[in-house]
Amino acid sequence: MKPIVILISGSGSNMEAIVATARRERWEATLGAQVAAVISNRPGAAGLARAAELGVPAEALDHKAFASREAFDAELIARIDAYRPALVVLAGFMRILTPAFVAHYEGRLVNIHPSLLPAFPGLDTHRRAIEAGCRVAGATVHRVTAELDHGPILEQAAVPVLANDTPEALAARVLAQEHVIYPRAVANLLQNM
Repeated sequence: MKPIVILISGSGSNMEAIVATARRERWEATLGAQVAAVISNRPGAAGLARAAELGVPAEALDHKAFASREAFDAELIARIDAYRPALVVLAGFMRILTPAFVAHYEGRLVNIHPSLLPAFPGLDTHRRAIEAGCRVAGATVHRVTAELDHGPILEQAAVPVLANDTPEALAARVLAQEHVIYPRAVANLLQNM
């Protein structure tokens, strides 16, 4: 079996899309894979309750309880490694990871970012795309490297930026595409393992 551990910080909508796709496409039978656990750095994250409702083991590891980023990442590694993951999937996990963490999961760590990388790494992507006058925006699934939002691109989806767009309206259209491309990119990675 190829276990998948999903890391979240908020609502977990991308996690939910991956779990739903895994079940619909029968990843256990077709890819020998399953979502083994969901871990959040925020104890109150809505995605934890949603994962539990879906029957996926879910736990919180509050980053605020640790004296340093390195100490948090070391404990997070221990929690993740208990599942022996084939893939670690960042799905709205709002923490910058240490180089040691990234190196530990090299080749097995993926992320989704709400822009067409390499454009607009970091935060406020939708506002920045609108202010820059972009005609298209979108989302990117990429491998995680030590440099924030700069790993090799696995998949992208584009949406138009409309004349009177707000960051919130653009974000909603981009998120709908994230829910399509992220499960597909994860499945493609699993198929090639």
